[in-house]
Amino acid sequence: MGFILTKVDTVDTISPEDFKKNYLDKNRPLIIKNLTKDWPAREKWTIDYFKSVAGEIEVPLYDNSKADPSKPINAAAARMKVKDYLDILKSGPTELRIFLFNFFKHIPSLKDDVIIPKDLMGGFIESLPTMFFGGSNSVTFLHYDIDMPHIFHTHFGGRKHVILFEYKWKRRLYCIPNATYALEDYDVLNPDFEKFPALKGVEGMEAFLEHGDTLFMPTGYWHWMKYIDGSFSLSLRAWDKSIARKAHSIYNLAVKGGVDSLIKLIFKEKYANFREKLAIKRANRAYAKGTL
Repeated sequence: MGFILTKVDTVDTISPEDFKKNYLDKNRPLIIKNLTKDWPAREKWTIDYFKSVAGEIEVPLYDNSKADPSKPINAAAARMKVKDYLDILKSGPTELRIFLFNFFKHIPSLKDDVIIPKDLMGGFIESLPTMFFGGSNSVTFLHYDIDMPHIFHTHFGGRKHVILFEYKWKRRLYCIPNATYALEDYDVLNPDFEKFPALKGVEGMEAFLEHGDTLFMPTGYWHWMKYIDGSFSLSLRAWDKSIARKAHSIYNLAVKGGVDSLIKLIFKEKYANFREKLAIKRANRAYAKGTL
């Protein structure tokens, strides 16, 4: 038995009361197909539009290769002007992607194209709308967000495949110690359960996003994403009201973001190898005990 995946609930619209009771309070993901119905972005935002308004901005680009142990997490594979990258994206499959970039800082008028869903919940971090672009076949590795926000992830221009896991599965997913990402040596779509037995029986959720769909990802959810078509997404982040989760966020930013990156830069490959071995040891121990 491998991953046990169920479909993410999908609705056209949802009332604030239903959303809070059945998804926010229960920490359950949800796809809302018409949350963006009144957003100017739904019709306005295209690859060509971003090429015209953001073409001269230089951005870091990432690919599907395993992280270099000598570099900080999220180290770029290359840099390029947006217009040149989008030409590549439109021409066919590519692993290159723009990851976690705030175009709104460069183009403030973009905020007028988005309606933040404050009727569903509060706590939105309006200064941190981030965008993601990817070519067909590009993959975002399995991770959870270091600052532990709730995320409203809206997709544009194509299709995206998403697999989610609750935070509680972190050890069985071979979470790298002192980090927010999993061992990158297994294929989330087709894992080798003989080599990585702790993945057997892990329960997750699966979704396929289309143009205009918004995926609500509750705090702490692990997510893996693959662009089926060259397309792009916007993430709106919101703090959870729990003091404990805010404290967890601060801890992650300080220890997993700062201290761990410093240790990694000093010890490089030795530290990377140590962490990977420890991740495997912890995962296999949890699996043998039948625990999370």
